[in-house]
Amino acid sequence: MKKTTLTILITGVLCQIGIAQNFDKIKLDNYFNALKANDKFMGSVAVSRDGKLIYSKSIGFADIENNILADANTKYRIGSISKTFTSVLVLKAVEGKKLDLSQTIDQYFPAIKNAAKITIKDLLSHRSGIPNFTNEKDYLTWHTQPKTEAEMVAIIAKAGSDFEPGSKAEYSNSNFVLLTYILEKSFKKSYTELLKEYITQPIGLVNTYLGGKIKTSEKESKSYKYTDTWKVEPETDISIPLGAGGIVSTPGDLVKFSDALFGGKLLKKESLETMKTIKDHYGIGLFQIPFYNKTGYGHTGGIDGFSAVFAHFSDGNISYALTSNGTNFNNNNISIAVLSAVYDKPYDIPEFSTYKVSSADLDKYLGVYSSTQIPLKITITKKNSTLIAQGTGQPSFPLEAIEKDKFKFDQAGVVLEFNPAAKTMTLKQRGGQFAFTKE
Repeated sequence: MKKTTLTILITGVLCQIGIAQNFDKIKLDNYFNALKANDKFMGSVAVSRDGKLIYSKSIGFADIENNILADANTKYRIGSISKTFTSVLVLKAVEGKKLDLSQTIDQYFPAIKNAAKITIKDLLSHRSGIPNFTNEKDYLTWHTQPKTEAEMVAIIAKAGSDFEPGSKAEYSNSNFVLLTYILEKSFKKSYTELLKEYITQPIGLVNTYLGGKIKTSEKESKSYKYTDTWKVEPETDISIPLGAGGIVSTPGDLVKFSDALFGGKLLKKESLETMKTIKDHYGIGLFQIPFYNKTGYGHTGGIDGFSAVFAHFSDGNISYALTSNGTNFNNNNISIAVLSAVYDKPYDIPEFSTYKVSSADLDKYLGVYSSTQIPLKITITKKNSTLIAQGTGQPSFPLEAIEKDKFKFDQAGVVLEFNPAAKTMTLKQRGGQFAFTKE
């Protein structure tokens, strides 16, 4: 559900790479053991080659409070990867003549601005102009409460339009919530039934379905955020994201789904090519994922404390998936490590050194910092002996002390360097460097 940056994921220098037929699984296990030992990641990964599982690993807990460890069958909310499943269902409806990509949505949602101009394909490719409801300022005040279709449509309609339909692309969960309702109306069946009938049952996905209230007794994981320890996150009510972000799954099921999709077992060849056609960075339920000189197709997902990614690379017929219910690390680095192992490229096992600070040590950093370079204020607070940062209109995130006056947040590649005497702070991220002054 969270908006994801499309330049994410897996990059590297341009060179020829091969596939390790018998890669070093012990080294990859040790990579994950390092993450586990330092409370950097909880979750699971899986890799298949030619439709056969060649690696899987699970670390951390599905439920910390009840001491339930994660394993290969632990299920995670996969967030916006749900959009790939929904896209497949829509294209199945198109193949069955129940829908047409060029038809407009006014017959379904006359209250939505520009409904007579917005097509099914516009919704699928984020070209509708309909604003993303998860970006609304009050979203986090109601996301845990159930919503009816009428309530969700009213919320989406009230937001109006950000641009003329078809003129450009901008990520919006609203599009895929509406597509969920359109599918249910077209087939006269629930999304749950459609998912089972057209995807999970035909290809044998036993751990994939539209979620509900999390039940750890049924091997569904809670999600967590790391501050000084892992803290359980609130649950978004699944009546809100639906086909935009409501599916639960496992990495094993996701690589099986990937293999079936790109192996032509779910859609006709023309439909798959439609999904893979990229315009303004978006395909239909897919975007491109680079790794060295290779280009894969897949999707990312994030909801509550969950994060996920799946990708398929035709070179070597490799499918990869990661699902996480808690991360204190940049998950993209995990993806790089796993794919590097598979494609016989070098990677390092991370080493973590901690710089000890007390709660009292943090007081000199607290305050609100502003910059003349970017329109952003960053508020620095603390919780026990952990420094917390929060940008204007953004979620807060914990900072890890790495040196005197220097802190980092691995998930976003952020480093903050403070000069308490001068009352300044420098933000470093992705090669950029921005000066801030305490107000």
